[in-house]
Amino acid sequence: MNRPTPKHKAPNLKFPLLDGRQWHLNEQNPQSFTLVVFYRGLHCPICKKYLQQLEALLPDFQERGVNVVAVSMDSEKRARLSRKDWALKDLTMGYKLDLETAKKWGLYISSAVKEGEPDIFSEPGLFLIDANNEVYYAAVNSNPWGRPYLASFVKAVDYIVKSGYPARGEVL
Repeated sequence: MNRPTPKHKAPNLKFPLLDGRQWHLNEQNPQSFTLVVFYRGLHCPICKKYLQQLEALLPDFQERGVNVVAVSMDSEKRARLSRKDWALKDLTMGYKLDLETAKKWGLYISSAVKEGEPDIFSEPGLFLIDANNEVYYAAVNSNPWGRPYLASFVKAVDYIVKSGYPARGEVL
């Protein structure tokens, strides 16, 4: 399985947003980073809590020049239900992440094992992409638990920017 590697260009990433626009990673122009959160979808109660935490931290990320987006393989209808049912008002949310792109990002792919799950969906991933469109940090999970603690990323961005701490894990 290929996976994005720190200090290398991030794979192409584009998808539709719930506000009707298209989101393209290569069109982002963050002051410091773009934070991309891949979530499992509407069926995932852990995703609900995680995205609610992410939305609560949006002002902190924005203050630090971090663009934030969340995306899943869900359909537009399911993504809209996630926004509504999870009370996500401000989080930029995408949908229809295609299988090929999910694989290029090194995401694990699961098939439905219970009612309410899509036939296939990606497991969670979190990527911090720098202003040069290079991977700074990558975390990929094969199950819904064990995701990075979002509040730590606020402090991490402060530290990275202040100290010039380099991306790590680039040796292949």
